[in-house]
Amino acid sequence: MKVGFGYDVHAFAPNRELWIGGIRIPHSQGLQGHSDADVLIHALCDALLGATAMRDIGYHFPDTKGNEFEGIDSKILLQRVMEMVRQQGYELGNCDCTVMAQQPKLSPYIETMRQTLSEVMQVNINQVSVKATTTEHLGFVGREEGIAAQAVVLLV
Repeated sequence: MKVGFGYDVHAFAPNRELWIGGIRIPHSQGLQGHSDADVLIHALCDALLGATAMRDIGYHFPDTKGNEFEGIDSKILLQRVMEMVRQQGYELGNCDCTVMAQQPKLSPYIETMRQTLSEVMQVNINQVSVKATTTEHLGFVGREEGIAAQAVVLLV
């Protein structure tokens, strides 16, 4: 068994769609990033890569201008990371993910995120936990400057 932890942060940006957990969330602004800036999937990818000691998402999918990953759907990155994990001989035991956002409220979207992530990773939905919390108006999340996410994975 191996355990991995991932963390990611993205600032809000105007004129962008908001993607979290592989789904589009209606909101007045999206997140700034080289890809679709899906903060949850990025944290999950880092947790999976960390568990297998394969560095991090930026190493495998760099954010250099004009490269193949510019604007990419993060679900594609997650699929590729899962392929890398499986090539190392591991499968997902479970993942536990937390998104920290003051706004928008994510509770209505949690089950759809879980379903989407389980499909992308080709695992049972019961292996995927997604939670959302606010920071009670503290810090950059509380000031609604951005969103953060954490993920822990168990690989077997």
